[in-house]
Amino acid sequence: MDNSVCQARAILGTIILGLVLTGCTSAPTPDNQAEARWMPQQAELEASQQQCVPDSATLAEPAINYVSAAELRQERDQLGPGDRLRIQVVGDDGHLSQVYVIDDYFQLTLPGLAPLDTQGKALRQVETALGDRLVTAGLVRPLPRVVDVSLLESAGISVPVSGAVFQAGTVRIGERERETLVGQREGPASGDANRERSLAAAIRAAGGVRPDADLTRIQVVRGQRWTELDLSGLLDGTRLGDFRLSQGDNVIVPSTKCFDERLVRPSPLTPPGIRVYLSNLSRPAANNASSAIGKEASSLPYGTRLLQGLASANCVGGSAMNAHRQAVLISENPLNGRSVVIQRDIEAMLENAQRDRINPYLMPNDAVACYDSRAMNARDAITLFGEALGSAATAILIDDLAQ
Repeated sequence: MDNSVCQARAILGTIILGLVLTGCTSAPTPDNQAEARWMPQQAELEASQQQCVPDSATLAEPAINYVSAAELRQERDQLGPGDRLRIQVVGDDGHLSQVYVIDDYFQLTLPGLAPLDTQGKALRQVETALGDRLVTAGLVRPLPRVVDVSLLESAGISVPVSGAVFQAGTVRIGERERETLVGQREGPASGDANRERSLAAAIRAAGGVRPDADLTRIQVVRGQRWTELDLSGLLDGTRLGDFRLSQGDNVIVPSTKCFDERLVRPSPLTPPGIRVYLSNLSRPAANNASSAIGKEASSLPYGTRLLQGLASANCVGGSAMNAHRQAVLISENPLNGRSVVIQRDIEAMLENAQRDRINPYLMPNDAVACYDSRAMNARDAITLFGEALGSAATAILIDDLAQ
């Protein structure tokens, strides 16, 4: 054989070998900051798993008066913007007696009277204050009860929710469609039971409780008083434990600082489902569309684990050449805000009898990515080289590999 051909083959073989070795490498093992992992299933199989002891003293008591939940339940709801009131004045011919709506500034305005501030007041308090104004203005005689105020419809309310929930912030609960409003079809009906103005509804609107939430010590702060409630019965259906919220209430969900997998399932207090980011931009799919990763694939029930998410992304199964693909989970520790990246060998998880120990739960907004096996990487490297240098180079490679 000509020396120049041999040298060319040697150079070509070296280049190809480098490409192949590069293609055979798997994804690098991710590094994480200390205390980034918070879920036991995020640890490696060989790592010892320590039992987390719930912290029952993580939430300081508010510096205001404590009352029992029963006492706070007995209180009448405070009125707020959007509430519709039917007002009937004694001896009035219809000039004052009609339906009124409290405005965005908590003001109740009747013709001929200065606006009445309803903030922080219950229905009977507003009735008393309005009667006094009517008497003072000389519009009615000073009788024991010169005006009757009844609630026709309770509007939605804004409630701040903080602590161990997925989306802490001020949420809006109790909003209803116009066709469901009391009095729209019934005529002179009065009284209203807005079932969506509840503690559970506020927690759901804040994204639901996280797996570290303490459902036995949820706090409701109302003005200068507060109470503590146990809603754990709502999770398993053992007992009713919901609580009706009023305008101006604040909700605080404490954290145990521990991951409780019993909370990772749909319930009245947890998310019904989650949205995750899935990527399978490799073989057997060249893009997410051809891998059938759409809205349905990335919208999963709460409680889904990594392996199920990988199956939804079409990262499980296929030819034997694609065995031992690598999966990467990108998540966040909600206790300290640190990101955590977990790498798993998909087939190793499937084959391991202790897979539940290393199969993390997926949390809202997690990201899952799949990497090809080494055999598929080598195949791609050879194919890429062949496309770049032509069929002759590929033939030389095959001939060299065959010798």
